[in-house]
Amino acid sequence: MPDDTVTSATIATEGSRAAVRPLRPRPPGWGADLPQENRPAVPMERQPARLPGLHWTQPEQQERHVRVLCSVERPGITPVFGSTVPPRGLSGLLRGLAFRYSENDLRHWLVLLAADRLHVGEGLLQDLLSGRVPNVPAEMGLRAEWQHNPRGAVHKVGLAAAGALALLYLLRRRR
Repeated sequence: MPDDTVTSATIATEGSRAAVRPLRPRPPGWGADLPQENRPAVPMERQPARLPGLHWTQPEQQERHVRVLCSVERPGITPVFGSTVPPRGLSGLLRGLAFRYSENDLRHWLVLLAADRLHVGEGLLQDLLSGRVPNVPAEMGLRAEWQHNPRGAVHKVGLAAAGALALLYLLRRRR
C-alpha cells in the first residue's frame, strides 16, 4: 500500500521541572502572570519517579491494510492505529482534505465535522439501499432525550416537523 502519511515536524521533549514549593496563603496576581516556574498549573515532575526503572519501548509498527490519515504535526504514523472504519466515499475524501491542514487551523475541524455528518447520511443511504429501514429516533436516543431533557426533545421534534412541513410545502408548490 502506498505511504499516505504526511510528515512535517518533530516533537520536542521537555526537561524536568522545578522542585515543588510550599503554597502561599494568598498568591499575588493571576497564575498566568507568574513566571512559568511559579505557576500552579504547570505540571511538575514527581521526584522520585512513581515507577522507577520503567523503560518504555516503541511497539512494533502495525501493518497497514487501509488508508491511515495522519496529522501534519506528527513526524510519522503512530505504531498502533484504528482500522475498523477506514475513510471511504465522499466523507473519506473530505477527511483526506481535512488532514492536509494543521490541527491549529479551523478548516481542519470544520471539514472533519462536515465529513462526520456526511458519513451519517451515507450510512442511512447504505441501510436503505440494502433493504433495511433504520429506526432513526431510537438511534438518535430520542427516548433518553425525552426522559432527561424533555424541553430539548420537544424542540428537536418541533424543528424536524417544521422542516418536514416546509419540504412538503415546497414539493407541492412546484406542481
